[in-house]
Amino acid sequence: MIDFFALALTHGLLALACLRILLRGDLDEEAASQEPASLEPPAKPLPGLRTRA
Repeated sequence: MIDFFALALTHGLLALACLRILLRGDLDEEAASQEPASLEPPAKPLPGLRTRA
């Protein structure tokens, strides 16, 4: 037999998560999606170690 409480709880939590995502203020702003800060260049390999290209 299907546990209606479990179904209602999971679907309710999914609906709540969707509503919270859709009601975010920064959802429609392009400035909110900034590129990550520039990363440091990779460290030089130690002598004698091979790296794949």
